[in-house]
Amino acid sequence: MEVKVRSGAIRGVQRELLDARLCNMHNAHMPTKTISVKLEAYERLRSARRYPSESFSQVVLRATWPEQTVTAGELLQLCRGRGPLLAPEALDRVERLKETDAPPPSKWNGR
Repeated sequence: MEVKVRSGAIRGVQRELLDARLCNMHNAHMPTKTISVKLEAYERLRSARRYPSESFSQVVLRATWPEQTVTAGELLQLCRGRGPLLAPEALDRVERLKETDAPPPSKWNGR
């Protein structure tokens, strides 16, 4: 393959110009970051796409999260303020059921 180099003058400065086929074309892209997600998260992202060619980045950028969050301290204060969620009778019943609970029979015994 023969490489042709042309000369050109711009404002009195002599420069060598390469044939257009020898120039590299670079596209400007945003930086990317590879992440790992659980399969369930991947499926939710995939199903949230509006059209097949929509990127996961577009889906994530379209997502909204609540602006106000609850801290652990605020949650603890809320739980202490409203009292227990279960009545003492319900807790007693749970304890009785736990005493009689046993693991299921092993399906691997006898093999």
